[in-house]
Amino acid sequence: QVQLVESGGGLVQPGGSLRLGCGASGSILSINRMGWYRQAPGKQRDLVASITSGGTRNYADSVKGRFTISRDNAEPTVYLQMISLKPEDTAVYYCNALITTSDYRESDYWGPGTQVTVSS
Repeated sequence: QVQLVESGGGLVQPGGSLRLGCGASGSILSINRMGWYRQAPGKQRDLVASITSGGTRNYADSVKGRFTISRDNAEPTVYLQMISLKPEDTAVYYCNALITTSDYRESDYWGPGTQVTVSS
C-alpha cells in the first residue's frame, strides 16, 4: 500500500507565492518520476511539472519561470514552489508518483489533491 499526502494549498492574492509539498509512504522500493498535475473546474487534469529520480525537470509552458519543482529522495518528498501566482493558476493540485513497490510492481499513484485559489 502506498500513500501520497499533499500539503501547502490555500488562498493567495495575485502575485503571491505558495509552496506545495507531497510525501510518499508505504511499501516503496523505488520512485522514478514525481510530479504535480492540476485540474480547474470543468477542465481536464494537466501536467504542471515533473522531476525524475535523476533530477530531470519538465514544466508546462504556462508555469515556466514561475514554478520550481524539487525533490528529496531520502524522505521521499516532492515540492512545488510557486511564485507570481495568477488567477488562472487556481485549481486542485494533485501529486503524482511512478513507484515500484516491494513486490516489484510499478504503478502510478495519486494524492487526494489540495486546493490552490488565487484571488484578490
